[in-house]
Parts: sequence; structure tokens; C-alpha cells
Amino acid sequence: MNLLKIAFRNIFSKPLNTILSLVLLGFGVGIISLMLNVEQNLQEQFDRDIKDIDMVLGAKGSPLQLILANVYHVDAPTGNISRKEAERIAKHPYIEEGIPLAYGDNYRSYRIVGTTPQLHEHYGVAIAEGELFSATYSATIGSAVAEATGLKIGDNFFSAHGLTDETDVHTNHAFTVVGIFEPSGSVIDKLLLTPMESIWGVHEHVEEETGEKPDEEITAMLLKKKNPMAIMALPRMLEDTNMQIALPSIEINRLQTNFGIGMGTIQAIAYVVIFLSILSIFISLFNSLRERKYELALMRTMGASQGKLFSLIILEGLSLTFMGMVFGLLLSRVGLWILASVLESSFQYDFGNLWLVPSEWLLVVMTIFVGIVASLLPAFTAVKIDISKTLADG
Repeated sequence: MNLLKIAFRNIFSKPLNTILSLVLLGFGVGIISLMLNVEQNLQEQFDRDIKDIDMVLGAKGSPLQLILANVYHVDAPTGNISRKEAERIAKHPYIEEGIPLAYGDNYRSYRIVGTTPQLHEHYGVAIAEGELFSATYSATIGSAVAEATGLKIGDNFFSAHGLTDETDVHTNHAFTVVGIFEPSGSVIDKLLLTPMESIWGVHEHVEEETGEKPDEEITAMLLKKKNPMAIMALPRMLEDTNMQIALPSIEINRLQTNFGIGMGTIQAIAYVVIFLSILSIFISLFNSLRERKYELALMRTMGASQGKLFSLIILEGLSLTFMGMVFGLLLSRVGLWILASVLESSFQYDFGNLWLVPSEWLLVVMTIFVGIVASLLPAFTAVKIDISKTLADG
């Protein structure tokens, strides 16, 4: 019988102890693995969507809300601003590019954004089918929108007021799908882009009811700076207006810092659980060794070398560690899948990567190393068994 079979028989000779060790290690590894995956996926998504956006011009309010609403499209906007005033700011000598955004409506919880061709060009997203929006009420939609809603080239749809509510539908104007973007992994995948005139036209009933033509308003302007001095100069220009400048890099760093504190606490608890599980494996091996001294002494008399006994104990510890680690990684994937489903339905954020992220490989190596360390003392004890005394006592 080879050492692996003997190791597995010894491991499962006391199933309750084995299950306890596996569950403890599995939960510890699973929690850390889940946190590493969430952190990695969110970081990649944040970096991709914030690409070359230095500042966001919008209505006064929470700067973080302004960033989340207009860069990541996961929050409500802080309000509207004058298009004319926003374009004046965008033409400042310190600004290289300004991309206007106007929204407030949705189709099946996906945001309809009035903008210019600059937005999809900024993210480098190509068109898979059809063409780019140009005429009023034409729309080019993201790949995730097309997949989730089933919209195709030539289909018509009505917008609903608000960002998620679908009860107040604007039936006065129908949008027509003229194109579908290729999947890019960026925020464009989850948007329906249309000319800004479409957004204003859908809400033209305000003019009909009041008899006054409202000032053309937008939600925000995404700015790319030409000169670093823009960060200091522009806020001063906006002191007496209803507008503000928010810096995505600063606000997202602040969000990640606050988010990281909670993540760090959860990871610390998970490391404690892993330590307890390794301690459980050590105790299990040590107790098992004390009960099996006679069996190990017999193995020595039948020709088993000290190296084989040493390898057997190490193999038992490694097998327990490996099974617990695999169980933990499977748990983290289940948790990630559930979390991805929630985020996709609530925020249209998708965690498509279920493979090991680079930081998880370090977790795997660390777990195996600690499992070996926990097995060393019982293994050395097995080597030093006094064969004659143990057989005599038996």
C-alpha cells in the first residue's frame, strides 16, 4: 500500500476531527480569497472607467456622488448645470477636452445618456453592428444592454423617467437602436448613448406646460486637463456658481481607503481563522501520532525507513491543508458568483473573472507552507519513536 493511501486512511479514521479542520481552513481561505477577488475586480473596473478623466464638472453637492454618478454611473446625479456655462469652462486654456453628459431616464434600469461621439472615442470602444448615433432619438447601445434587454438594430423603445423606476414612461418619443458597441469591459457596455437633443426632446413637455423654453441643461462634463494648474484655477472660477469640480483620483482613493479599512478587518479575522485551523491540523496530527505509536513502530520493524514515516506525517498534513484550501477557494467562487449577481442586478457591474488573481497565488503558497510547518513537529516526533520500548509497552 502506498503512502498516499495510508495517509488518507489515517486522515479519515477520525472524520469529525478532519471535517472540523477542513471547515475552519476552508472558511479562512475562502474569506481572504473572496476579499482579494473583490478588491482586484473593483480596482480593475475603477481604473478602466476613470481612464484619462482628470476632473468632473457638475452641480454642487457630494464630490464622491458626482464621480460615482457620472464616471461609474452607479449613483444619482447631484443635479443639472447650464450647458452654456459648462462649455465655457471646457474651453478654458487649461482644458484639453470636455465630454458633456445629460441623463435622467432609463430603459429597464440601464441609463440613457445624452452625449457626443467623444465619449465612446475616449474609451476606445468600437461598434460591432450598425452605426453611431447621430439623429435625434437614435441610440447606440452597449453590449451588456443588448444582451440583457434583447434590443437589436432597428428596434424601438421608450425611456422611463428616473434611473431605475420604469413606471413613468415617456411615450411621446420613441428611441431607435441604430448600433451596438463591441464588449469593452468599460462603463460603455452598460449605457445607451444618444444625442443630447434626444434627452431634451423627451422632456419638452415642460416647455408646453409653462410656455417657456427651459435653458439647455446637462448633468456633468468630463474634463481632461492640458495643464496641471487647471486643478487650482477652475474651482476659483466656480465659487459664485452652482457648479463644482470633483477630482476622481482623490475621491476614489478616499473611497478605497474607507472600503479598505473594512476589508482589512475582515481579512484579519480570516487570518485568525486560518491560524486556528492550522492549529487544529497540528493537534489532530499530534494526537493521532500518540495513538498510532505502536502502528508506526510495527511499520519500522517491517522495513519502513525513518524517511518514509517522516514523509507519511508530512503527507497527512499536506493532504488536510490542500483539501481545506481547495474547499476554501470553491467557497470563495460561490460567494463571488452570488456577489456578482447582486452587483450586476443592482449596479450593472459584472465580476466575470473567476480565475485565481495574482494575490491568491501568494495565499495558496502561504497556506501550503504553513501546513508543512504544522506537520514538521509531529513528523520529527514520529522519526524519534523508540521501537523496542513502544512494542514492549504495546
